Amino acid sequence: MVQKFTASAEQLKPDTRYNSLLLSKFVNCLMYDGKKSIATKVVYDALDYIQKQMPDEEPLEVFMTAVDNVKPAIEVRSKRVGGATYQVPTPVSPRRQQTLSIRWLLEAVRSKKGRPIHRSLADELMAAFRREGSAMTKRENVHRMADANKAFAHFAW
Repeated sequence: MVQKFTASAEQLKPDTRYNSLLLSKFVNCLMYDGKKSIATKVVYDALDYIQKQMPDEEPLEVFMTAVDNVKPAIEVRSKRVGGATYQVPTPVSPRRQQTLSIRWLLEAVRSKKGRPIHRSLADELMAAFRREGSAMTKRENVHRMADANKAFAHFAW
């Protein structure tokens, strides 16, 4: 049988400070040009900044909750039926939920210019923890689009 994904999930090792697979995955997605040490430093600096800003919260818990809050439950997919293209709402698998959540958080961070990346990342994670910010807006737009097109849900086969 053809495998749908690469072996990266089996090869993924938890990060050194927090022993978290999700944080390690996030570092890998943040990384540019194989510069993992820089990406790791950015993430750890962001978590240290979160620790300073929110002393009563555990930074890893803020990170995990932020990623969970941004995960979409439903999305729209284009389906061509009889010459017309419909936006059909479909449920999202847990793996894709995580991928979209990480992607949207990083898009939101990279869109903010003029600040150090670790500060932007920390601010976006704290905003997502409080259910606000750019990544949460993206999630709400996806849910709104799916809700608007629920009349076409019968095309999801």
